Amino acid sequence: MGRIIEWVAIGSLAATQAVAGQVAAPAPPTVERKPFQVSSPNGPREDDYYWLRDDTRKDPAMLAYLAAENRYADAQLAPLKPLEAALFAETVSHIKQDDSTVPYRKNGWWYSQAFATGADYPVIQRRADRPGAAAAALFDEPAMAKGHGFFALSDWAVSPDNRLVAWAEDTVGRRQYVLHVKDLATGTIATDTVADIEPNLVWADDDRTILYVAKDPVTLRGYRAMAHVLGTPASADRILYEEKDDSFSLGIERTADDRYICLTVGSTVSDEQRCAPAAAPTAFTVVAPRAREFRYGADHQGGRWIIRTNRDARNYKLVTVADAELGKGVAAWRDLTPASDRVFIESFRPFDGFVAIDQREGGNRMIRLLTDAGRSVPVRADEPAFRMALDVNEEVATPWVRYSYASLVTPTTTFEINATTGERRVLKVAPVPGYDPSNYVTERVWATARDGVKVPVSLVYRKGVKRDGTAPLFQYAYGSYGISSDPSVSAERIGMLDRGVVYAIAHIRGGQELGRRWYDDGHLLHKRNSFTDFIDVTRYLVAQKYVAKDRVAALGGSAGGLLMGAVANLAPADYKVMVAQVPFVDVVTTMLDASIPLTTFEYDEWGDPRQKPFYDYMLSYSPYDNVAAKAYPAMYVGSGLWDSQVQYYEPTKWVAKLRATRTDANPLLFRVNMEAGHGGKSGRFERLRQNAEWEAFVLSQLGAQRLLSPPSAAG
Repeated sequence: MGRIIEWVAIGSLAATQAVAGQVAAPAPPTVERKPFQVSSPNGPREDDYYWLRDDTRKDPAMLAYLAAENRYADAQLAPLKPLEAALFAETVSHIKQDDSTVPYRKNGWWYSQAFATGADYPVIQRRADRPGAAAAALFDEPAMAKGHGFFALSDWAVSPDNRLVAWAEDTVGRRQYVLHVKDLATGTIATDTVADIEPNLVWADDDRTILYVAKDPVTLRGYRAMAHVLGTPASADRILYEEKDDSFSLGIERTADDRYICLTVGSTVSDEQRCAPAAAPTAFTVVAPRAREFRYGADHQGGRWIIRTNRDARNYKLVTVADAELGKGVAAWRDLTPASDRVFIESFRPFDGFVAIDQREGGNRMIRLLTDAGRSVPVRADEPAFRMALDVNEEVATPWVRYSYASLVTPTTTFEINATTGERRVLKVAPVPGYDPSNYVTERVWATARDGVKVPVSLVYRKGVKRDGTAPLFQYAYGSYGISSDPSVSAERIGMLDRGVVYAIAHIRGGQELGRRWYDDGHLLHKRNSFTDFIDVTRYLVAQKYVAKDRVAALGGSAGGLLMGAVANLAPADYKVMVAQVPFVDVVTTMLDASIPLTTFEYDEWGDPRQKPFYDYMLSYSPYDNVAAKAYPAMYVGSGLWDSQVQYYEPTKWVAKLRATRTDANPLLFRVNMEAGHGGKSGRFERLRQNAEWEAFVLSQLGAQRLLSPPSAAG
């Protein structure tokens, strides 16, 4: 699990296939039912499709069923291939293929990455900070990815002396990374390798020791902080710390000033941090001992520690502690910012003389600069729904803070602002070829949920789309883990908008758009609020005539796929079509099995089903357990055989049960990627090809295949 991820026709598909003289579509796949009892402290449950779980992923009968589902999807989607190709071409036309990132400076070098035209992967490069210095490739990812069905370089770190680079690589898609090291002067790759690690690497100051997080090969939980010395075997690696509590995960990071290395352990409701000098990362000092419902994260700059914490501050505050006081616990902490019911502090970055604060207020994410003299300066925005976020700020001895800005109509723009003078400059506007922001409108509306709570909704649509109750709707949400869904321009979304679709982000409870209360009211024994918020947003948009009642599509992935499954059971008639990507739909069975990767540290997100109140509540909404004999919307379900976050057998069982139980004849398509994991196939264009398939399916169901006339022609 670790189910964190964000996914962002003239008639129906059946009608398209009913052209006179066309051969009848093949029958949906069938799968055998085998009685099996799932045991629990709260009584057994029958699960006729449990046998589809095969942890080795080699069972011939299971693989044959997945192959049959893929063949069926191929046949059903064949008539939509022209639309799929058009959507892919349109999306690619809005992407500047030979693009590069804004370089950032670190330790005397400038780093950036660049895509070549047609390339699925970038080249990561650097150049020395001196006149005339040429850029040199750190990683030629297109070359590294050759021969692999999946490739991900997910973390890399250059040694303090700038001579070596370590990186974490995955060529399966299961997020079981392998450590490699390269000499940057010669290009020689060292023989040192370490398998089953997290993509989380930090060098010690000696330029020979790499700190990393080892994964349990069964549960895939990062649980050991290890030290690898170059030139020695992985078997000789030293354990720096082992987290025994399987409800916690582990990470490693350097402080902003590079003086300390910190080991961070965290669960949904608790944190603990240990820090040691980067010159000798052996004896780690605990910043503050863990306690339930106590969260914090510390950074260091200017002879003091700055800590973000929820202690006496539900929406978090910043506190400070002197170097000499570290380890004395919360008694030594002094407030830097007050607690607030209105402002939620998302993160921060310390600089010389000030702190940049990333915060949320009124459903929007924004930046505030707080000087050591106590002056607080907010960074302003002019749109009703937007997102600001701290960008790459590797050096702290500067008055310039880099941040990004975006909305549903404004492409992502990278800014720098001077904390001393207030001067602001644009570093880059993300190019979106063929896109004119003035052709689109964004709104922030507030839908009233059934319990009276106001739910923020971000909307975007093409100018000229009338608010008369006839437009199609595409509604997205996530709503779990306190992860907020922020607005931005999407090259893929433009094709939908240009076909008259209204796009909505429902900022439902379970995220943190409105602070910690918004999250608390959408998880554990309040999880149903996420589902009903989503439904109530749909009904609000229909009632306000933004969209048509019978032209509504919904999308969610991972934990958002749970949302789709629950909503499909609760209000199937409200949706014409749903897309559920890598959906977490077998909640109780999965959470009862600690051997399933990443389950145990999620008890505080979903509940511990070994306890009856949580068992009963989770069972009441678990999508798989609540499939019933009724009509469901048209559905497109996606999965990856090697998914480490939501195991492939959850959506597989769900689809099998839906096929056997539902009463409708709407399309139910199941696309299984046989060589990828949670995020699907790797590579920027490969992902776009995958997405164009379900986008074509959605548009066909909504009756929205045709492009609108250009705004000028429409008047």
